[in-house]
Amino acid sequence: MRSLFRWIAAAILGLCSACAWLPTPEPDAGTPTPRAPVPSATPTPAAERAGPVIDRPVARWVPAAWAELPGWGDERATELWPALRAGCGKPAPGWGPFCERALRFNPADDGFAREFLQQELQPYRVEARDGHAQGLATGYFEPLVAASRRPQGAFTVPLYRAPADLATRRPYWTRQQIDTLPAARQALRGLEIAYVASPLDALVLQIQGSGRLRLREADGSERTVRVAFAGHNDHPYRSVGRWLIEQGELRADGASWPAIREWGQRARPERLAEMLWSNPRFVFFREEPLTDETLGPRGAQGLPLTAGRSVAVDPGAVPYGTLLWLDTSEPLSATPLRRLVLAQDTGGAITGAVRVDYFWGTGVQAEQQAGRMKQALRLWALWPRSARVD
Repeated sequence: MRSLFRWIAAAILGLCSACAWLPTPEPDAGTPTPRAPVPSATPTPAAERAGPVIDRPVARWVPAAWAELPGWGDERATELWPALRAGCGKPAPGWGPFCERALRFNPADDGFAREFLQQELQPYRVEARDGHAQGLATGYFEPLVAASRRPQGAFTVPLYRAPADLATRRPYWTRQQIDTLPAARQALRGLEIAYVASPLDALVLQIQGSGRLRLREADGSERTVRVAFAGHNDHPYRSVGRWLIEQGELRADGASWPAIREWGQRARPERLAEMLWSNPRFVFFREEPLTDETLGPRGAQGLPLTAGRSVAVDPGAVPYGTLLWLDTSEPLSATPLRRLVLAQDTGGAITGAVRVDYFWGTGVQAEQQAGRMKQALRLWALWPRSARVD
C-alpha cells in the first residue's frame, strides 16, 4: 500500500527527514440536537475532566477540556464533513455509532458542527510516555510528474511494477544494483510502467510512495494516471538529505526537498548517482486509473486522502480513523495551522507519540509546502465517548 512507504519530503532529510480502554457512559442513540456554539472558556481543571489517562503502545492520552484546544472556536468544522462522511463509509473500530449519527447530521454552520462534535467526542491530549507533549509535524504530497509510456528523448528512467519473486527473494536487488548490474535489469525487463525524465522524479515518487503521471502514450495521446506503492526491495531506507549534509553539500537548516532537487539538477552525474545510491531502498509501483482528480491516493486505512484534512500517524500512538486536533504552523508563512484532521495513513518515518505527516495534496504548491514543513506540534485525539479501543 502506498502509505506503508510514505516518507514525505521531510523524511528524505532524515532531519525531522492499536491497549485497554474504559468506556464512558453511552450517549443518546439518536442524533443530538445541537445547541448554540459554546464560547471559549478558561481551561477546565484536571479534576473536572472526564475519564482516565489512556496508555497506548507509544503514547498516553490525557483527558482534556474542549477549551484547551487552541483555536477550536474558530474552526471551520463544516469543511471537515465531506472527508468525515467518506471516512464513515468504512468506519474504524469503535466509530460505528458515531458515524451513524454523523451521516444523518447536516450541520447548518460551523458552530453547529463543532457543537455536534463536542457532544459526541472526548478530547485527549496526546503525549509521549514520559509526558512530553510537543512533537513534530512534517508534510507530504502527491507528485505530478511528466512521463512517457516508452523510452524516448529525455524519458529514460523506468518506473517498475513489482517482480513476481519480490516476496520470496529478500532482500531484493539494491538501488545501485538495479542501476548498474545487467542481471538486475534483466530481472525487471518487461515490468516497466512508464519512463520519467530524471532520476530525481523517480526518487520523489518513491519517497512519497505514489504520484500522478501526466503520461504520453505510445499512440501520442496524453492522460493522467496514478502510480501507487506496490512493494519495496526490503533494504533499509537511508536519507539522501542526511547524506548531503554529511558531505557538506547542504546545511542542516536548509536541506529541504526543493534544495535537494536543486542540488541534484546541478550536480555532476557521478555525484548524483552517489547520492541516489546512498539510499539502497527501491520502491515498486502499480498503475491505477485516476477516476476522480479531487481524491488523493489511498492511505493505510484504505481510504482516499483529503488534502488538508488527512494525516499520517504512528498507529502505536493513534489508531486509524481517529479525529485529531492539530496545533502547528504553516512552513512558509508561520501562519498558525489549527484544524480538525483524520488519521488515515502512516509512513516509515512517522514514528512516536506527537508526530504527524500532513497531506498537502497534489501539485507544485503542495510540493513547496510539504517539502519545507518541519514544525512544532501539539496534538489532541478526539474519541467517541462510548467507544473502546484495543
